[in-house]
Amino acid sequence: MAAVFAIGLVLITRSFETQFPKRATLRDHTATTMAVGDGFGRDLRVNGQGMTGLTPITKDDGPPAVASLDHPPETGLVVCFGMGTTFRSMRSWNIQTTAVELVPSVPKLFWYFHSDAAQLLSSPASHIEIDDGRRFLERTTQKYDVIAIDPPPPLESAGSSLLYSREFYSTIKQRLKPGGILQQWLPPAEPEVQAAVARALQESFPYVRVFVSVTGEGLHFLASDAAFRRRSAEELVQQMPTTAAKDMVEWGPYTTPSRQFAAILDTEFPLNRLLTASPRTLAMQDDRPVNEYFLLRRLRKALRTTSGKIP
Repeated sequence: MAAVFAIGLVLITRSFETQFPKRATLRDHTATTMAVGDGFGRDLRVNGQGMTGLTPITKDDGPPAVASLDHPPETGLVVCFGMGTTFRSMRSWNIQTTAVELVPSVPKLFWYFHSDAAQLLSSPASHIEIDDGRRFLERTTQKYDVIAIDPPPPLESAGSSLLYSREFYSTIKQRLKPGGILQQWLPPAEPEVQAAVARALQESFPYVRVFVSVTGEGLHFLASDAAFRRRSAEELVQQMPTTAAKDMVEWGPYTTPSRQFAAILDTEFPLNRLLTASPRTLAMQDDRPVNEYFLLRRLRKALRTTSGKIP
């Protein structure tokens, strides 16, 4: 009977990937990677977990930092390749760009999301490194004008804090050129997590700015060892080559780079707002992964909401 039941299960069970009529699947020693969907609904999944979609947020993961430099950019680094959107946007500035990706199959699906993928990858200015982003930064001797970090979701996943921690930022500081800028993306998060990341950046860099994304979801942090030159939207656009200006507004939501930059600049707020929202939260550290220990925090909030009291 058990054998019949087992055979029946095999016959009726469908592979996870079959739920996506249009897909490209690659497998390697690290993960199963899928590019699924069509049009603007395409999605990247690693071991079933959605990584990213086609969104202007990833196009804005580099331009604010590059345009804010006080010197002409020459080199950029993107940690976490994803769909390759941030890498592609960095390359649109005509600078030497390196992307570091842990999963070997992920860059191989670049073509699924961008028709010019093969052309970009064949350029001598493009460099793809299959490695852990933090390990790469600890071993390389290269220095960069801009480093853009877009850690993979979910924010609560084990080990994700290592790309937001004070120790990680200490390593990044060593890999930035004088006056170089780190751009860190943080998806929507609890006040405690926002405060932990903000405090880690504050304790690592003397100058930090924070903006809300153009879609209103998540935060962009800019951090540097040098004071930022406060440029208007029009002044930022003047720093852009034509290719970068075109790339920035490819998916909107605004029709011109000036309006897009203005929308970002209008959302800037003091870093201290994040710190005071959770004043007792310490900086994110390797041994204090605030984002990874969320269950009791969320249960406490749920109880407070239902009972009106803080347990």
